[in-house]
Amino acid sequence: MTDAREPLRRYLEARIALGEPPVILPSLRRGQVLAALAGGGREVKGPPELARLAREGTAERIRELDFDELREVALACRRCALHEGRQHVVFGEGAPDARLLCVGEAPGAVEDETGRPFVGRAGQLLDLMLMSVGLRRDEVYICNVLKCRPPGNRNPQPEEIAACSPLLLQQIDLIDPKVIVAFGSFAAQTLLGTRESIGRLRGRTHLYGRFPLVVTYHPAASLRNPGWKRPTWEDLQIARRVMDGDSGLRSGAPGGELSLDLP
Repeated sequence: MTDAREPLRRYLEARIALGEPPVILPSLRRGQVLAALAGGGREVKGPPELARLAREGTAERIRELDFDELREVALACRRCALHEGRQHVVFGEGAPDARLLCVGEAPGAVEDETGRPFVGRAGQLLDLMLMSVGLRRDEVYICNVLKCRPPGNRNPQPEEIAACSPLLLQQIDLIDPKVIVAFGSFAAQTLLGTRESIGRLRGRTHLYGRFPLVVTYHPAASLRNPGWKRPTWEDLQIARRVMDGDSGLRSGAPGGELSLDLP
């Protein structure tokens, strides 16, 4: 008699042979924790536990999740009232081992519709800004402090930040970037725990835990104030230098030509 688990066994063994971590297909997760095969891998947390963490649970428990588990919790999240009005959770996208992590404030209307961060004209400008320092969008990781859109794009509330913070903190730890770029006042002030203006924070590196952090203007703000495009480019050059190993860089006023005009 054929073992019904044989397709799963072959799937896991193939991933291990390719040097990839064994994962359980979502369609095969049914009520109990399945152990990763071939070599005694760690147990994968089952749906009931992840569902509980999507509703409640300590920051310490969320900080134990791997990337796939964290995404699953975020996509089902009901940890604050924002889930009531969202269309999509915007978890983030990009390279999970990116050397540069971009963090914005919260999803807007287009992001809420698509489930993707930094899309529309602001996203196009971000793509151009990244290319101006030699980076493609798929080489970095892009996310927001909040994973759901606040109604009417209002400022995030303290309880919403508190609910989302464990998700963001674990994203940062799992990605383990060489440098973080905080786009906009809210992201910068939230990560750095300060009320300093973006004008005073930008142009140098800070530390967020063990991670160098560079502050700059949000692409949406640069669309409204084109004069901020060049300072943003200069800040991204600082981030690029830190990413490439220039940890002693504290300020930057790079020269050169800049073209960041959208069609």
